[in-house]
Amino acid sequence: MRTRSFPSLSFAEKDFYLDEFHEKSLLFAFRAADLESDANMEIALEIFGTLLANETRVLLLIETTGVEEENRRMKALHKKLGRVAKALLAVPTLLSADGGESHWLLQTWTVLREAPLFVGLWSANLAVSLVTCAQRLAVCLKVYKLVLLDPIGGLSTGGKQLSFMNGLVLHELLRPGEAEWAGLGARRPLLDAIRLALEGGVSSVTLCRLSGLGRELFTYEGCGTLFTLTDYCQVEKLGIDDFHEIEKLLERGERDGYLKPRTPQETAQLLLYGYGARLGPAPGELAGFCALLPYEEDRAAEIVGLSTITRYQGEGIGGRLVNQMIIESEKQDLSYLFACTTQEGAQRLFERHGFRRVAPDAVSAIKWHGYDLERLRQIAVYRRDLPAADPRLGLNI
Repeated sequence: MRTRSFPSLSFAEKDFYLDEFHEKSLLFAFRAADLESDANMEIALEIFGTLLANETRVLLLIETTGVEEENRRMKALHKKLGRVAKALLAVPTLLSADGGESHWLLQTWTVLREAPLFVGLWSANLAVSLVTCAQRLAVCLKVYKLVLLDPIGGLSTGGKQLSFMNGLVLHELLRPGEAEWAGLGARRPLLDAIRLALEGGVSSVTLCRLSGLGRELFTYEGCGTLFTLTDYCQVEKLGIDDFHEIEKLLERGERDGYLKPRTPQETAQLLLYGYGARLGPAPGELAGFCALLPYEEDRAAEIVGLSTITRYQGEGIGGRLVNQMIIESEKQDLSYLFACTTQEGAQRLFERHGFRRVAPDAVSAIKWHGYDLERLRQIAVYRRDLPAADPRLGLNI
């Protein structure tokens, strides 16, 4: 049975990210020099220890110069993680550039067959870089996620942090001169290794600093850059296995003030009629949510709880959710669709999708039974009329 260790990692969304990583293999590549500070050493122990307690297979690929202080810190990390894993761990494995992928596979599986932690050492003196080794090892093992820990952190261009990048954008960035134009020329080899990892079958690659690894792995915002091969977005009706994750997202929206507080019963209603947007191959990364609440007496429905996870804002997730709700409403032969919001960005979103601002009495009166009058004065109501149905055909026309 899994146990939750290291309560200092008190991110509200941590538990469902741990559920995502349960019994998966994550490969982390970093330099032994990154462990020089006590703060980074503590972070490494917390993150890797939490994952091991979660029954996640942890693979550490560490670049080393052979300096004695580096060796001492790596041994301390290895020993303490062994206590968390409650397993007799093999000594760190020295990987050779001459061995090739088949030999690396044998070396890693020999260790992981018996224990959940593999520590591989990569000499900084070799001609092949750490990131190239990490990319080749990740593809060879087809790990669930590759995490590249870099002192510079994730990508940024023009002073803006890039929290997410898909394969198409990455491909364009790697065209001759494009990375240089964006001020990322020095990181071209790193970006090329990330592309090769994704094209080789690794579901996602994360690039961040070791100091921000907890925020990157366990929060909506992240603090680095997440790469996936595709941003393919699928909007689907929720199932019970999604409820815990979505409740956390709704709680976050209520705390931040853009979603109104709801009772447990009201939240359950949203889950019952809820839809989730996910990016990438199944099961995919949760990117957003909304519910389509029915008003059967009026042949209408309301888009409620529209939320986009922070790192995916600006990726069009809200628009995809709204568009799918229009499609679902037309399938249900509804007369109109409406939404209420206090957010200017959401108002612009609805207007782009053919909604017009109306008075509250232009939508179902049931909506306003017991509604808070102060909030009513603050919200904007938007309505979109849907195509009329031909009763002879049962189809929209």
